[in-house]
Amino acid sequence: MRTAEQSRETRETQISVRLALDGGETKIQTGIGFFDHMLQAFATHGGFGLQVQVQGDLFVDGHHTVEDTGIVLGRAFRQALGDRSGIARFGSFYVPMDETLAFAAVDVSGRPFLVFQAEFPQQVVGAFDACLTEEFFRAFAMNAELTLHTRVEYGNNSHHMIEAMFKAVAHALRLAAAETTPGQVLSTKGSL
Repeated sequence: MRTAEQSRETRETQISVRLALDGGETKIQTGIGFFDHMLQAFATHGGFGLQVQVQGDLFVDGHHTVEDTGIVLGRAFRQALGDRSGIARFGSFYVPMDETLAFAAVDVSGRPFLVFQAEFPQQVVGAFDACLTEEFFRAFAMNAELTLHTRVEYGNNSHHMIEAMFKAVAHALRLAAAETTPGQVLSTKGSL
């Protein structure tokens, strides 16, 4: 089973993540209700087992908690994918959510990059600053060492827009991480 455990402790956050790419228990506790909801949706729609425990300096704001969770979750994905052989490598997906349509495409390439296109009309959803969505996905993509493009095609409710993005990224990752030919690396170079 493709699994990983990662943790990180700084003066701002203490984070532990357990990830199973092929499913398992999901338990999320970050201290930010809406962010918990997004990570739950991410795990459910990706088919991942995911346990996340975070203690962050929420008395400041949610920035360190959200960004650092992206760092640790990204490292867990990189570890769980191993040498990246035997997987589909690419995945893309659209998710409609009421008035919103979001898209994500991923290349599990070893080359970290993020293209993020979304403008959120409401700046806060619950206790979550909408601008932290980009911070999370940047930290995740850089530390998972994957190329991630995600955008909101249209929408006018920030909750729907952010949730559709998380779900689209999860589905794209599920497709990219799908097992194909064992030992084969999908690259003309022979390695990623």
